[in-house]
Amino acid sequence: MGAGNFLIAIGSDHGGYRLKEDLKPFLLAKGYQVMDLGTDNTQSVDYPDFAQAVAHAVMDGSAGAGILLCTTGIGVSIAANKVHGIRASLCHDLLSARLAREHNQANVLCLGGGIIGLRLAEEIVEVWLQTPCSGQERHRRRVAKIERIEQEHSGT
Repeated sequence: MGAGNFLIAIGSDHGGYRLKEDLKPFLLAKGYQVMDLGTDNTQSVDYPDFAQAVAHAVMDGSAGAGILLCTTGIGVSIAANKVHGIRASLCHDLLSARLAREHNQANVLCLGGGIIGLRLAEEIVEVWLQTPCSGQERHRRRVAKIERIEQEHSGT
């Protein structure tokens, strides 16, 4: 995902707020546009609300990708993956960030604001955004199977 006019939807609950705020200037400096979907302070809020907002922005095409943060990244990952067509990946290291894109065609990156620091988060975001989805048949086949499971359980 090249920068330029590429828009990233970003959101967090109170546990990921500070890291979200620190990542925004990093993304802007790399040439990405940022759509901040909240929260806007450290007061306690419910992470599913922000996960849903970011996931919907990705699914309706308002954003090319999403980044979600909470204390661990687990809650926003679970919530975002409930939205049809979202493949949210929880990544706390560079290898999982690369493989989430390369093998799983992840379209939302989830991070734990209480788990990793800013420098590692920046590296993960950069690797995740710069890694293209693999064109290898085995990866396309597996993602297609994920999509079929999603279709079977969505009622559509």
